[in-house]
Amino acid sequence: MRSTVTYLFDPLCGWCYGASPVIQQLGQQANIQLELAPSGLFAGGGRTMDAAFADYAWSNDVRIAKLTGQRFTEAYRSNVLGRLDNRFDSAAMTLALTAVSLSDPQRELETLKTLQEARYVQGLDTCSGSVVETLLRDLGLAAAADRLATADAVLMATNAARIQNARGLMQTFGAQGVPALVVSDGKGSRLLSGNALYGNFDNLLGLIAVAA
Repeated sequence: MRSTVTYLFDPLCGWCYGASPVIQQLGQQANIQLELAPSGLFAGGGRTMDAAFADYAWSNDVRIAKLTGQRFTEAYRSNVLGRLDNRFDSAAMTLALTAVSLSDPQRELETLKTLQEARYVQGLDTCSGSVVETLLRDLGLAAAADRLATADAVLMATNAARIQNARGLMQTFGAQGVPALVVSDGKGSRLLSGNALYGNFDNLLGLIAVAA
């Protein structure tokens, strides 16, 4: 039976980056339709990086690296966490993913991976709209990049609807945070917490198979 798996996430969430390899694998499963649902957790709000938050983020990142094997480089620590007063805002990345979903939906998952690695491996400021636009162009996603640059009404409305949908799912299923999965098939729907994303992939597939 084919299942729809909705991935609740934020592109600035370190634990979501930790889950990236598993999410990429899920996207390759023939019997799973993976849908991305950005929650807007870190979008807007005007938060900026300060020393205390940078230290807190790095301590979390070290834990994530040990658990998942994902890389958090010194370039990220210096150029992202070390740039105090920089914005901490996932709005540009979230909007970029929505732009890709409108123009090249089959490449949205790839784009998410690229944006995450640009930050945590390359040390780029992916809270910057111009940086994110350049990354889209480097991927050959010119239509999405153009749309991000102009932020037309359709893009903004679609982005708001996606965030609203994700937050509605989180409320309905009692998700305490991201990452998380909502698994649906003909029998119903059920939440899988983020913990399921950090273990054996075959075990995760088993949980998805019996989830709904």
